Amino acid sequence: MTPQQYVQEKTAQSGSSFYYAFLFLPPPRRAAITAFYAFCREVDDIVDEVHDPGVAAAKLAWWRTEVAQAFAGQPSHPVMQALQPIAAEYGIRAEHLAAVIDGCQMDLDQARYLDYAGLARYCHLVAGVVGEVAANIFGRTQEATIAYAHRLGLAMQLTNIIRDVGDDARRGRIYLPMSELKQFDVKAQEVLNRGYSERFTALMRFQAERAHRSYDEALALLPDVDREAQKPGLMMANIYRTLLREIEADDFQVLHQRIALTPLRKLWIAMKTHWQGR
Repeated sequence: MTPQQYVQEKTAQSGSSFYYAFLFLPPPRRAAITAFYAFCREVDDIVDEVHDPGVAAAKLAWWRTEVAQAFAGQPSHPVMQALQPIAAEYGIRAEHLAAVIDGCQMDLDQARYLDYAGLARYCHLVAGVVGEVAANIFGRTQEATIAYAHRLGLAMQLTNIIRDVGDDARRGRIYLPMSELKQFDVKAQEVLNRGYSERFTALMRFQAERAHRSYDEALALLPDVDREAQKPGLMMANIYRTLLREIEADDFQVLHQRIALTPLRKLWIAMKTHWQGR
C-alpha cells in the first residue's frame, strides 16, 4: 500500500463529514487535505482508542518526533510520507501539526474545563488550527480568511461537543465548562450519569446558541474574493450546522445516543453548497 492509498483509506474509513467536502476539490488539493486529515485522525485516535494514559502519551511523543523528522526530510510513517512532500506548497508547517498534537495532549491531561476561556483554548488547537491549514489547502488569498477559518473551526468543534456529550461522559469527560454547569444548576454527576432535566436542556440550548453565533461570525469574516475557493469549508459548515439543528429539533437528546446525518444527506448538502456557492 502506498502512502497515498493509506491516507485515502484512513480518511474514507472515518465516515467524517469532511470526506464529502474533499470530493469536490481538484486532485492535488484533495490529496493534500486527505493527507492532513489522516494525520489528524491518527493522533486523535490515540486519545480515543488507547486506554492506558501512559501508552497514549508515549504515542503522542512519538508523533512529535515523527513530525520533526519529517520536516527534516526523513518521514517514516505513511501519513507523513504522503504529507511532507507537499507541505510547503500548501503552507503546512511543523508548528501546525504540533498544535494539533498539543490539543490531543490536553485530552490526556484534563477531563474538565473550568470556564469557556479554557475550552476555547482547546478548540483553537484541535479545530482552529485545523481550519487554518484547510483554508490554506483550499486556496486562500486574504489574511482575513485565516480569522474566518479559526472561527468556523470553533463553531464546528462546539457542535461536536454538543453532539458527543453522552459519548464523552462514558469516557469520564465533560467538555461543557464547569462554570456554565453551575450557572444552569447542572451537576457534573448528572451529566456523567446521563440524566436529562429541564436544567440540562437549558444548558445545552445555551451551548447551541453560542455555536450558531460562531457560525454567523465566521461567515461574516470570509472575504468575497476567497468565497469560491473556500467552498469545501462552507460545505462542512452547512453539514455541521444542519446537524446542530437536528440536535436542537430532538430537544438535545444527546446523552443516550449520538445523533448523526446519513451519508446521503451529507453528500446532498455538499452538492447543494457546491451549486449555490454558499
